Amino acid sequence: MQVEVPDILVRQARKDDLRALVAIFTADALGGHGDTTDPEAFADYARAFTAIETSPNQMLYVAEVSGEVVGTFQTMMTTSLTGRGSSAMIIEAVQTRSDMRGQGIGAWMIEFAIAEAKGRGVRLVQLTSNAIRKDAHRFYERLGFKPSHLGFKMVLK
Repeated sequence: MQVEVPDILVRQARKDDLRALVAIFTADALGGHGDTTDPEAFADYARAFTAIETSPNQMLYVAEVSGEVVGTFQTMMTTSLTGRGSSAMIIEAVQTRSDMRGQGIGAWMIEFAIAEAKGRGVRLVQLTSNAIRKDAHRFYERLGFKPSHLGFKMVLK
């Protein structure tokens, strides 16, 4: 699916978008994910892209402005026995290029994801946000998300 508003296009990511996506993640000082534009790491990103692209339950999207990749997000579908066997969409890795923030790109990406979830009959859309990203928390709350759970992580590598 492809949605377009004046100057903003959200579409499924393509392999030729990968360098722009890595650059967006690398520029994220708060993320702490260890992303890098080092050419030796590119194969890791390419492997991950292929895994996402071939998964029936994951989608990777980009936002374009004037043909330039300026944002990205990923969605994952999961079905649980809870909620009477309902499905949920998880929105992950939401990033807007730092020089493009404040122009409605992030909101448009989230609205796109919610529309996709509704179209699939999903009961719940959820996301996590790094605890230090206070601006992001306000952003998600403005879009209608409510803080509800406390998340935990364990890094294995």
